Amino acid sequence: MQSKTAPSISDSVNTPGKLADYATFIKLRLASLVVFSAVLGFMIVTKGNTDWAKIAWLTLAGFLVTGSANGFNQIIEIKTDKIMDRTMMRPLPQERMSIPEAVILASTIGIIGLAILWIFLNPLSALLSALSILLYVGAYTPLKKTTAFAVLVGAFPGAFPPLLGAIAATNGFGHVPYEGLVLFAIQFIWQFPHFWAIAWVMDDDYKKAGFHLLPSGERNKASAFQIVMYTIFLLLMSMVPVYFGITRAFFATLTILICGLLFFYQAIKLYRDCSIKSARQVMFGSFAYLPFVQLAILFG
Repeated sequence: MQSKTAPSISDSVNTPGKLADYATFIKLRLASLVVFSAVLGFMIVTKGNTDWAKIAWLTLAGFLVTGSANGFNQIIEIKTDKIMDRTMMRPLPQERMSIPEAVILASTIGIIGLAILWIFLNPLSALLSALSILLYVGAYTPLKKTTAFAVLVGAFPGAFPPLLGAIAATNGFGHVPYEGLVLFAIQFIWQFPHFWAIAWVMDDDYKKAGFHLLPSGERNKASAFQIVMYTIFLLLMSMVPVYFGITRAFFATLTILICGLLFFYQAIKLYRDCSIKSARQVMFGSFAYLPFVQLAILFG
């Protein structure tokens, strides 16, 4: 295990190590998924008329804004991150990054990201991103230690990316594409089985930090039943783009249906055995489900 002592001067100029810490601080892999969802939202609205310059700005701003929210989350949760096995090696708990440095970094990239959205896309996309940061950092993060309803609160900023992408493709105020609202609704419902599966797998670690995020508070059939129900809701909601003609191709409809049924099957399996193995399958299934469905909508 790495030392928890303060970094020396030689450590501070270790550029590769510092860049790796920054990537961990902004949760680069998670930010990539968020940006991917936002870009797909943009492209679904602008089918056949893609503005690659705007997509480039959206991608850059998406990484900066998401990284800012993730960074502030780690600043607030530094004490609990020290406790959990999953997070104890992050740069703040290991003191490879100071709190002032973290605050400056998170603030700077957040402001730059919002400015890019405001200037190069439209003000509404910037305001929605600012609201996302506020909800994630100011509401979801502190609520995790007090109530399982934190998942509901976190589902809003978690579902904003495709809506943000759709709005970024328009002229701003008064131009919220219905495609963006449909994509938001799909991703909003997806948040529940996705996050509850993660909470099931990580429950022991979460409880070390005082987080009780499963819907019933425990790994039991009551929690598993709610995961099953949300996979049903998700399957129904994912067919809405077909109903409204957002996607018409048979292969796209079939892809959405198969993804929904497979995800539902994984949830049923979890309900039957209530095992961590089955929960992990639901978790990985959720990671696959969303991009496959969004790509089907895009190319359908």
